[in-house]
Amino acid sequence: MNAPQSFSPPPIETKLPKVGTTIFTVMSALAVEKNAVNLGQGFPDFDCDPRLVDAVADAMRAGLNQYPPMAGVPELRRAVAGKIAATCEARYDWDHEITITAGATQAIFTAVLAIVRPGDEVIVLEPGYDSYIPNIELAGGKAVSVSMDAEFRVPWAAVRAAVTPRTRAIMVNSPHNPSGTILRDADMRELEAIVAAHDLFVISDEVYEHMVYDGEPHQSVSRYPLLASRSFVISSFGKTFHVTGWKVGYCAAPAPLTAEFRKVHQFNVFTVNTPVQHGLATYMKDPAPWRGLSAFYQRKRDLFRAGLAATRFRLMPCEGTYFQVVDYSAISDLSENDFAKWLTSEIGVAAIPLSAFYETPVENRVVRFCFAKTDETLKLALERLAKL
Repeated sequence: MNAPQSFSPPPIETKLPKVGTTIFTVMSALAVEKNAVNLGQGFPDFDCDPRLVDAVADAMRAGLNQYPPMAGVPELRRAVAGKIAATCEARYDWDHEITITAGATQAIFTAVLAIVRPGDEVIVLEPGYDSYIPNIELAGGKAVSVSMDAEFRVPWAAVRAAVTPRTRAIMVNSPHNPSGTILRDADMRELEAIVAAHDLFVISDEVYEHMVYDGEPHQSVSRYPLLASRSFVISSFGKTFHVTGWKVGYCAAPAPLTAEFRKVHQFNVFTVNTPVQHGLATYMKDPAPWRGLSAFYQRKRDLFRAGLAATRFRLMPCEGTYFQVVDYSAISDLSENDFAKWLTSEIGVAAIPLSAFYETPVENRVVRFCFAKTDETLKLALERLAKL
């Protein structure tokens, strides 16, 4: 019998012709090859709280290892509803309006599939997280990109002008990856006016909700009743509790939206890791970890920014997230992609070009660093960057 390799498979007409190997994979591989400090991909290089690991292990030992309810473990959904009530003064019914997901990325894709029909348009702000546009295209929709301004603020007049009779939804992200800026009350009022005037849905990516600095509040869509009534609000336990590899998140949405969300959820994931859900529910009985997260990361931000201030980088605002964007135009004329590779290879610090966060790459000579690292990692990176 011939080996399978001797036969050719049928040709595939790709649904994502513009998607290849991501810059995150490329830069991480280069960082390993060059023994560079990896400030590229957005994950911590330190461990989570041992109490959280113990809580998950206890759940495993207690035999909580079979399928949980499709929507998520009740105790965890109650904890999420309680946290949203405490932070946003918004009331979600834990049973009918909170769904536990396999990370925020799955939640975003599920929300898109729940509401976007072939031919629908979805407004996306750029630069933006790289899953948004492929998600829309896989649902048969069309992404309509609106570029943020030079300071990474939302040009609401341009958003308003982008709305057509085919517009179905707007995707927003605050605190914003990759720029580190936040939406404020005035922004939310603008968003509210647009979605009300055109009867639109909102998909709100709020995975960095507990990383907002300098005393500013996180302006969740959940805080605004009209917006909340038509929004999928998505967040991440992985980002909040330093366990990005666990891939557990949640979606909060009004009951009619949640019903549609769960129709998709049950067939693309069905349910999520049982002992991790129980462990998170136990761990969240103490609110201190998420309440203290902004202060934890603000100290790292300040340490990192103070070191960068001694270089020729121009620091862009960092109001939230664990990302710092810098302008390198005083250092090099290289493209963002080439500069990031040069920085990794020659200086020994990996960064991500912001051009990677646009559907059609835009060159502004800016790159993004991640400061969700130990102080030792950050100080080593700063020592190397001081050569610039």
